[in-house]
Amino acid sequence: MKRSKAEMAGWALSLLLAVFLGLASAFGKFFDFPNKEEMFAKLGWSPNIMVYVGMVEVAIAILFLIPRTAFFAAILITAYLGGAAAAHIRISEAFFVPILLGVIAWVALGLRDPRIFQLAVETAKPSSV
Repeated sequence: MKRSKAEMAGWALSLLLAVFLGLASAFGKFFDFPNKEEMFAKLGWSPNIMVYVGMVEVAIAILFLIPRTAFFAAILITAYLGGAAAAHIRISEAFFVPILLGVIAWVALGLRDPRIFQLAVETAKPSSV
């Protein structure tokens, strides 16, 4: 089965997002680095709790790459990134990156499976009552 360019782009975006969540973002939650405790304390979290947050990130990233669980994982990514945006808003930091990543997750999934875009369009149509 030959994949379309849109589907390949969706998989590429999905892989980039999974690498960011599962490696880049989660990495700092598992390993020590300078000012780690101060950074997490500013967000209102202890380093011990952030290890669990990192585990959630890795799990969601893996689920997003599995076609059967990708839709559920996109919902989890949206919820997780909503919490991240709220945490940054609370401390008056830039919050656009988590929102952008959430949009990228849904675009990537929609490119992988066009039914996602169809569902979004059908849901946006006014209902005839």
